[in-house]
Amino acid sequence: MIITTTDRLIIRHLDSDDVAALCQLFGDAEVMRYGDGVQSRDWVAQWIQRANTHYQQWGYGPYAVVQTATGTLIGYCGLFLFDDVNGRPEVEIGYRLIRSFWGHGYATEAAQAVTTYATTTLGIKRLIALIDPSNVASMRVAHKLGMHYEADVMFEGYTHPDHVYVKES
Repeated sequence: MIITTTDRLIIRHLDSDDVAALCQLFGDAEVMRYGDGVQSRDWVAQWIQRANTHYQQWGYGPYAVVQTATGTLIGYCGLFLFDDVNGRPEVEIGYRLIRSFWGHGYATEAAQAVTTYATTTLGIKRLIALIDPSNVASMRVAHKLGMHYEADVMFEGYTHPDHVYVKES
């Protein structure tokens, strides 16, 4: 199901046909440097299954980002529920692209479209982005979305805190 489009992108629900493309993303150590590291094909398939559960349970989740001109899946951008970020439930906007698509403005374009969808269609009033303090590119995207730094958060198992960026409507 398509949730929104831009001039260059289609943002849609993930499906099982997306496993191979997402393996390029989740299998790239550089892309996963600020995440949980490289993931297996089975992990990717389960992640997509969880996304479909989240669409039904929460009304949102991670979405496929597809280049309109080529039909190529270039990454994901979506909404993730966190039960406890510094003592409160939060909805995070998260994004990752296959490395060959970095530097073309796709992450900002996708994140702007998903942010608009979240606020206008879903009625979400507050979005956060959880960003590793070394991830300058992701911080630039957050700033372009009109987000501002609010605090740090230290999650269990982390060796350092993430920055919490916020946008309220």
